[in-house]
Amino acid sequence: MGKVLIIGAGGVGTVVAVKMASLPHIFSDIMLASRTLEKCEAIARRVGGNRIKTARVDADNVPELVSLIRSYKPDIVVNVALPYQDLHIMDACLETGVAYLDTANYEPLDEAKFEYSWQWAYNDRFREAGITAILGCGFDPGVTSIFTARAAKHHFDEIHYLDIVDCNAGDHGKAFATNFNPEINIREVTQKGKYWENGKWVITEPHEIHMPLTYPEIGPRESYLIYHEELESLVKNYPAIKRARFWMTFGQEYLTHLRVIQNIGMAGIEPVMYEGKEIVPIRFLKAVLPDPGQLGENYSGLTSIGCRIRGLKDGKEKSYYIYNNCSHEEAYRETGAQAVSYTTGVPAVTGAIMYLQGLWKKAGVFNVEEFDPDPFLEKVAELGLPWHEIHGADLEL
Repeated sequence: MGKVLIIGAGGVGTVVAVKMASLPHIFSDIMLASRTLEKCEAIARRVGGNRIKTARVDADNVPELVSLIRSYKPDIVVNVALPYQDLHIMDACLETGVAYLDTANYEPLDEAKFEYSWQWAYNDRFREAGITAILGCGFDPGVTSIFTARAAKHHFDEIHYLDIVDCNAGDHGKAFATNFNPEINIREVTQKGKYWENGKWVITEPHEIHMPLTYPEIGPRESYLIYHEELESLVKNYPAIKRARFWMTFGQEYLTHLRVIQNIGMAGIEPVMYEGKEIVPIRFLKAVLPDPGQLGENYSGLTSIGCRIRGLKDGKEKSYYIYNNCSHEEAYRETGAQAVSYTTGVPAVTGAIMYLQGLWKKAGVFNVEEFDPDPFLEKVAELGLPWHEIHGADLEL
């Protein structure tokens, strides 16, 4: 049905490539490109059957991206590279007239700042060019936003309170490791907290607000209020929301390591001089920490991610919980990657299918909740991420 170019060969790129290769009736041609060609080739060998072509590309180099896109001629570019590279890839898609999809919003290299303004600013150019750009099509952001869209479409007249809850109850056996790129992960979880309430953003200190929440098949886990990017688009697209928050679980050992990393300056993003050379502390840390893409083999347990929602339906108050649980072991058996990569990669594949089938195809830049949630949720469940609904639940929040 279509040709796809995947940019990024980490854990998520692995899942995207493996899943797409298993769907030849949808993805007739697949190319996987990265700065490190060897990673692409290793994934292609794992898949076998000459299903995946490979290429080297520097995603910071727009002319290089343009050259690759023009030579391969994909129908859509799936960006699972670093968030710093989103705008470069969007620029290349604009120049070549090719659709764009990513799983995380742009953030500048020199500042830990998470907002959609840079990518939303591309809307007029994509619309005038007649090109689709789909933003945040992972799990969170991504499926959590689509869960919210389903709630708004089918179960609520007005959503008033939205709490996105993300629990990783898995055990990888490492003293300290991050579940995706350490540079991005550590920047994300060490920033100040932020949530939406009564028409404005409320700022908190990192991990200042926390409480135990009970997750299906897992039980109670201490959950910390942090800022996450989908909150920005959801309060924009659902203006009846009075409060929107994001919660994530962290173990005490993880938080202890994180505090030490911060206290000794290893989470820094500003260059420092070492033996006559400039190094960025967090990038050095990334080089010595376990590779998230290699955690899957010994990872056990579940992730549980969902939305806990309160609002009005037919004039009455209603509560609703929609979630997915994913097994690290099952994700690894299928794709060779752990569940955090799996829950990000499968929605990216599903979003690409929605585009190729013409279901999510319109000119401009869109967050995923701006499309019809129903065909996406039907397909994402079929591809390995089944979801569950509880009506009238005790949301604990």
